[in-house]
Amino acid sequence: MQEKGNIPSNHSTITPAQKGKTGLRRMVVLGAGESGVGAAILAQKQGFEVFVSDFGAIKESYQQELESLNIPFEAQQHTESLILNADEVIKSPGIPDKVEIIQKLNAKGIRIISEIEFAGRYSDAKMICITGSNGKSTTTMLTYHIMEQAGLNVGLAGNIGKSFARQVALESHEYYVLEISSFMLDNMYAFKADIAVLLNITPDHLDRYDYQMANYIKSKFRIVQNQTPKDHFIYCDDDPVIAEEMKHMNIKSQHHPFSIEHELSNGAYLKQNNLTIALTNTDQFDMTIKDLALQGKHNVYNSMASGIVAKVLDLRNESIRESMGNFKNIEHRLEHVANISGITFINDSKATNVNSTWYALESMNTDVVLIMGGVDKGNDYSMLLDLVRQKVKAIICLGKDNKAIHDAFEDEVEVMVNTFSAREAVEVAFHLAKKGSTVLLSPACASFDLFKNYEDRGNQFKAAVKEL
Repeated sequence: MQEKGNIPSNHSTITPAQKGKTGLRRMVVLGAGESGVGAAILAQKQGFEVFVSDFGAIKESYQQELESLNIPFEAQQHTESLILNADEVIKSPGIPDKVEIIQKLNAKGIRIISEIEFAGRYSDAKMICITGSNGKSTTTMLTYHIMEQAGLNVGLAGNIGKSFARQVALESHEYYVLEISSFMLDNMYAFKADIAVLLNITPDHLDRYDYQMANYIKSKFRIVQNQTPKDHFIYCDDDPVIAEEMKHMNIKSQHHPFSIEHELSNGAYLKQNNLTIALTNTDQFDMTIKDLALQGKHNVYNSMASGIVAKVLDLRNESIRESMGNFKNIEHRLEHVANISGITFINDSKATNVNSTWYALESMNTDVVLIMGGVDKGNDYSMLLDLVRQKVKAIICLGKDNKAIHDAFEDEVEVMVNTFSAREAVEVAFHLAKKGSTVLLSPACASFDLFKNYEDRGNQFKAAVKEL
């Protein structure tokens, strides 16, 4: 039987009567990945003249899809005469503002929006939007799992799965759980989250924010823009950056903090290994953390956030408890690959920043051979020092430029080795590891120097392990 949520809709400042009547005619989509192609499909359905432009190559499957719909597109270039005549532009979140075509669009005053902003105009569904520097994919998937298991008609989108715009164009859901990155938030204006979740804020992607932490913090807090007293804001009360920023903000929505350090009202807290969610006007939820599918300190936070969402939606405690106990974690996030000769191999390729690697090391209960490295985004590795001293016996660098990692850790571990492929890294790690220890791929860096993306890096790691 489907359980009912109890939050209001009307998530956008554009009223239903205005949707599709913005007066815009030519829509240019920059970037032909999943979000871009989905946006193009929706724009065409809404009667726009659509053009898609990607400065890089376009996957064959997306080319075929655009061709089948007679949507014009170009690859390996941006033809200015076909872009600078747009009424509005939907930009892939991966394109930085400093790119020349974006600067020219801004100079002409052409509005640039995200795929999420655009798709939100054409959906009356209730939006659960999740952001944070770490844990947002896991929390998004867990929240979706809880809602789907409860029988709600829910879609999963944003930075994960099929694009939001594609689903709005081709499917019909009453709810969406959206993983929202800071890059998406930067080009969201009228969109409103019915339930906004902010997990944490730690330095990440600072190269996109002029290396100013304040700019990144401001971007993350856009998750609550346009919220009203009928909406809900779920956030980590233990995060010092969030706590400080909250002092200076007037957030109108209902607040639901969560903490593992102290008890809270109208939120979630941990007491003697028991996770409690106590919201105003709902029955209390309790669950021992030993029964959670996701283990580790960071996953208690993720489970708290998802659990609060479920309670705001007034789902049954029995259903929430069952879903939080049987959830399977996402690929490339602390994913168990194999146990070979008593050595455990863990794929945490999705750890593209230092804080994610901190969480991974914090959850390890054995000696660790750590594989890390890649494209350094201005990383400060100092927060890893204590955990590296306690647990890491060797570091295998996997990247073209490993100087920053050597500078940070060469006096802290017995062995450091440079490698330039997943196979080489795995073979070296296997020889260095001892029975009962763990080989952990948790790079703390982006993957673009040696791999297509973090999925490619994780898949190559898994393939190399299986060849041992």
